[in-house]
Amino acid sequence: MKQEQMNTQHDFTLIGAGIMSATLGVLLKQLIPTAKITIYERLDKVGAESSDAWNNAGTGHSAFCELNYTPENEVGQVDISKALKISESFEISKQFWAYLVKNNLIPTTTPFINDIDHMSFVWGDTNIDFLKNRYKALTQYAIFEDMLHTEDYDKITTWVPLMMQGRSRAQKIGATRMPIGTDVNFGMITRSMIAYLKSCDGVAINLGHQVEDIDNKKDGTWQLEVTDLHTKKEKTIDTKFVFIGAGGGALKLLEKSDIPEANGYGGFPVSGQFLKCNNPKVILQHEAKVYGMAEVGAPPMSVPHLDTRMLNGERSLLFGPYAGFSTKFLKNGSYLDLPLSIDAHNIFPILRAGLHNISLTKYLIEQVVQSPEERLQALEKYYPAAKIEDWELITAGQRVQIIKKDAKEGGVLKFGTEIVTNKNKTLAALLGASPGASTSVSIMLSVLNECFPTELKSTAWQKKLEEIIPSFGRSLITDVKLCRQTRSYTTGILKLEDH
Repeated sequence: MKQEQMNTQHDFTLIGAGIMSATLGVLLKQLIPTAKITIYERLDKVGAESSDAWNNAGTGHSAFCELNYTPENEVGQVDISKALKISESFEISKQFWAYLVKNNLIPTTTPFINDIDHMSFVWGDTNIDFLKNRYKALTQYAIFEDMLHTEDYDKITTWVPLMMQGRSRAQKIGATRMPIGTDVNFGMITRSMIAYLKSCDGVAINLGHQVEDIDNKKDGTWQLEVTDLHTKKEKTIDTKFVFIGAGGGALKLLEKSDIPEANGYGGFPVSGQFLKCNNPKVILQHEAKVYGMAEVGAPPMSVPHLDTRMLNGERSLLFGPYAGFSTKFLKNGSYLDLPLSIDAHNIFPILRAGLHNISLTKYLIEQVVQSPEERLQALEKYYPAAKIEDWELITAGQRVQIIKKDAKEGGVLKFGTEIVTNKNKTLAALLGASPGASTSVSIMLSVLNECFPTELKSTAWQKKLEEIIPSFGRSLITDVKLCRQTRSYTTGILKLEDH
């Protein structure tokens, strides 16, 4: 392959054209209009992996209905700290998107965010008591004050009539409902942001380009080896700052950087499948995102939900996910991704994490060998009258959960996201999965805070960020007035319903 040297030095190089790189790119361009930004994406399409609408749950994870964000301890106390943080992060994302819409930076012909109720649905005395305690704990805060709760069969029937067809009135059930929930097409918002960046001076978007290696130079800058997958030409570029936002592919690139901070990190891939309804009459009878309780041993991303989606203006209905296992780190990756990621620095944490998560392995095996009839049985718990001929199985995206070295356990499996930076703060990599896209703005603000602390404290950056995110630097959790004002502001600009 022919190799050429690119003499132009880029201020910022972002690897991966998903929602994380798109969000960081827009923030950087707003804060530093003269910045030179280059984005490299291995695929020929923007946002085609985890950001794509068909590859993620698309709930606008706001902790309104996801019960795994509010765990209960042994004495029945519900920990809502994670739910509060995620909900606030989603409100920050909405402010950022409202700024883009208000300033005509992205098109709004087809809305990327739509109103949809967020509901939690449970059955059985233990789960009903948990849901009631969760409701009482959350509604003490303004950010959850619109939540409704009931155990009344007829009331729930008015909320989700499809789910009550064929359901016995004798079954004890409980539900919560957030009328201000949303459905977000993260693929659409990602492509819109990348299109905006492409129109900016000093920004280059390179699709079909694979970053092969990342080397730290003596002067502290970085040198990247990149292959044009169409021409097979290799090129070397220099850059001052690298962000690795390549989803499941971020771990391999982080390892190639050879920074000591990457030692001990491993990845555990989990794939997913959904049942997609193909009967328009059934689809029209359900209008909500309804989440239940996860099965024992199931990863958080496998919480079952009956989910109304708006994809490019078309309404769809999904149920799942059904977990699976693949050694790929990306949906369009290689089966060698997992084995090639194992090295001397992370083999012990990976083995230790495996020993601590035998129940997860058992669960994944059971999911992989499920029959269509067994999948239908899971669906019938949420939609008792379901018919197998109305549903088809589709493959969703690939997630790579973090395995991290731990002094006490040797290695732990984590179900969140984590930013890894080098000592000089000139390289940042994002690892992990859920809640991911919904909290992308808060995560990228954390990258700015981690890597550009001095600039972030400057008057210019503070003023601009307050313009982009009106609540910047303040708490939507403790400031009731600010929370209500912010919601009203984003609701109006994003043309959502004011419940």
